[in-house]
Amino acid sequence: MSNVAAGSSWSQLFAAMKEVKASWPSRGWSWDNRLTCVSSSFATELEAKARLAAKLALPGEWTSSTIGKATPGVRALAERTGGLRAGQMILTSVNPGSTFAYGLWWPWGDGMTTSVRIGIEGVDSSNDVFQRLRDAFHVEL
Repeated sequence: MSNVAAGSSWSQLFAAMKEVKASWPSRGWSWDNRLTCVSSSFATELEAKARLAAKLALPGEWTSSTIGKATPGVRALAERTGGLRAGQMILTSVNPGSTFAYGLWWPWGDGMTTSVRIGIEGVDSSNDVFQRLRDAFHVEL
């Protein structure tokens, strides 16, 4: 397997994703076809709880001021998804290599809502890993 999470198997990663969903303070998850990931939005007052839940699978954190020190894969993800603005983050699984789990933490301009998109980088979109991701978050196409 690729380096999704150092020393961790796909099964462990998706078990952690299920824990993220179970701990998530907002219950709505959907599929984002544009970025091939699951997505949820929540009110900013739930931010601390959401960040704690996300850390169960995505403990790495990259901001606009730290992205330059990230691995090439994380930097490429940032570029592919429009870059990082102030307040935005990319959350990653441990030791992201060519394949890794990520979360795009995007506060809305209204100051009241934040969206998180969780996906797997470095995997062909036809791979069953995306079905396993949808299953972990109980999301249908």
